[in-house]
Amino acid sequence: MFSLLVNIRANATWKQNGVTVAGGNGCGNATNQLKQPLGLFVDDDQTVVIADNGNHRIMQWKNGDTTNGQVVAGGNGYGNGLHQLALPTDVLIDKETDSLIICDWGNRRVVLWSRRSGTTKGEIFIDNITCWGLAMDEQRYLYVSDYEKNEVRRYQLGEKNGTLVAGDNGQGDDLNQLNFPTFLFVDRQRNVYVSDRNNHRVMKWNKDAKECIVVAGGQGEGNSLTQLSSPSGIFVDTLGTLYVADMYNHRVMRWSQEDKKQGTVIVGGNGRGEGANQFSYPVGFSFDRQGNLYAVDNDNNRVQRFSIE
Repeated sequence: MFSLLVNIRANATWKQNGVTVAGGNGCGNATNQLKQPLGLFVDDDQTVVIADNGNHRIMQWKNGDTTNGQVVAGGNGYGNGLHQLALPTDVLIDKETDSLIICDWGNRRVVLWSRRSGTTKGEIFIDNITCWGLAMDEQRYLYVSDYEKNEVRRYQLGEKNGTLVAGDNGQGDDLNQLNFPTFLFVDRQRNVYVSDRNNHRVMKWNKDAKECIVVAGGQGEGNSLTQLSSPSGIFVDTLGTLYVADMYNHRVMRWSQEDKKQGTVIVGGNGRGEGANQFSYPVGFSFDRQGNLYAVDNDNNRVQRFSIE
């Protein structure tokens, strides 16, 4: 995730019923549909860019047009050609080059794809990596999680090997280990937050630290307020408050800096379902500058926006 500076009041609340801003028309590959979407990126103008995993494409939905999205990368079937993607998991926008950076999971590569009209193929930025999540800091360093190596690396654009910033001590649940790291967030101090999925916790690696601290979960898998179940998308606001898509509990939670022992449910948590106040496996999520919450509702093949009150 890109560290958009979002100021959210400590006691903020959100409308409990979401509005569908992308998809929601069943599972399919039409321009008004999504298929098992995963990561998303919300631009300054509330344009939403989505890794449409099952359709091997990146979709863009402009603010106000909830009827149809536009294919902005891939969409040429599953494959490893430069004009194709294979099961992409995450995406972000690099403003400087006006490019999409895509975690092309099925092809074990990270791809740059220009947003200029007429672009029909991407270029390989990093290859031979089991990437899942992406983040970018203000200096335009790219952070990529590798769930096979259980590590996160930081790359300068154009660099192939990167610098280790989290993990790389084998699979495990010690404070220097990860077990299937997925989505990422980097704050202004370049501290790295990692969704440590199979350890059911979110870890914070302070810049240059060798060990991390648990900032959410870490109490085993469960659905109490002290627990998470396969955490997914994460976001940190300017107060340092952490927000987590708690995937298998079908809810989004807030964990404040003061109370790392337990979180509060801010939307969802009403059982798995397709109602406006329900999720079926929330994965990627983000906020816009106003503090409205956007969540990818994976099994409902839609993106929901919850307005801040």
